[in-house]
Amino acid sequence: MTDEDKKDGWERNLLEGLALSSLKEQRRSRRWGIFFKSLTFIYLFVLLFLAMGWLGSGSVRLSDKHTALVDLQGVISDDSVSSADNVIKGLQLAFEDQNTQGVILRINSPGGSPVQAGYINDEIRRLRGVYPDIPLYAVIADICASGGYYVAAAADKIYVDKASLVGSIGVLMNGFGFTGTLEKLGVERRLLTAGENKGFLDPFSPLDPQQSDHARVLLSEIHEQFISVVQEGRGDRLKDVPEIYSGIVWTGQKSIELGLADAMGSTEFVAREVIKAEYIVDFTTREGIAQLFAKRFSEVVLGVLTNSGWNLR
Repeated sequence: MTDEDKKDGWERNLLEGLALSSLKEQRRSRRWGIFFKSLTFIYLFVLLFLAMGWLGSGSVRLSDKHTALVDLQGVISDDSVSSADNVIKGLQLAFEDQNTQGVILRINSPGGSPVQAGYINDEIRRLRGVYPDIPLYAVIADICASGGYYVAAAADKIYVDKASLVGSIGVLMNGFGFTGTLEKLGVERRLLTAGENKGFLDPFSPLDPQQSDHARVLLSEIHEQFISVVQEGRGDRLKDVPEIYSGIVWTGQKSIELGLADAMGSTEFVAREVIKAEYIVDFTTREGIAQLFAKRFSEVVLGVLTNSGWNLR
């Protein structure tokens, strides 16, 4: 082998070694890159879940005695965060925890579905019977009206701020009348029904006196149910004032005078001074990713069906 051949072989070996070393370094860098990117994504997801309240649950057994908190925020309906399913689940977890000394239902709601509110009221009364040693207090924030008060009436006591709005013990059914509007626009109304009252209170048809009377009967029946629930929950604390059931709202201070509420007090005050367990644990049920996705998907499907001429009512 000549010196020239030896030189070529040495250079080739050197180049191969450098190339192999570079390849190994690239692979090592790629692996570390994937590792750090994975850690970053995991960290971000943990922060997101913690921020949205999806990690951690009130079902965790805590060694310290505590006050359990469940929030009822916004409109009460079957597709809101304050649906009966969500509120009831939170209440059940709160009562079932062995270290719960008392439960606060913090309400800030203008009302909503009487059916959903009725479900929650019934479950509160059931839980108070199953766990007689655990009191449940309603604490009112800005407003507790209509269906919100329907729920609050089941509590052992109701605490308010002096400026809270409380009451609205009534029922309503509203809508609009567009009779004649379509004709002015040159639009023909085509309503086909099977059953003489299937187009009940149709906004594009003249108001039918019989249908209007029937609607008032429905409202009156639900109103009487509402009154009965309030009287059962508040008992002798209620003052004999007919205006209480007129649908009007009162300030927190006035609601105490009327017997609609019991005393002034915030969430922290009730936990510290009434329940005697200053440490508060939030058992409020939050919507998870799966629930949000399912809700959005159902809304899209419903929209498609509705726009295609289907009516799912």
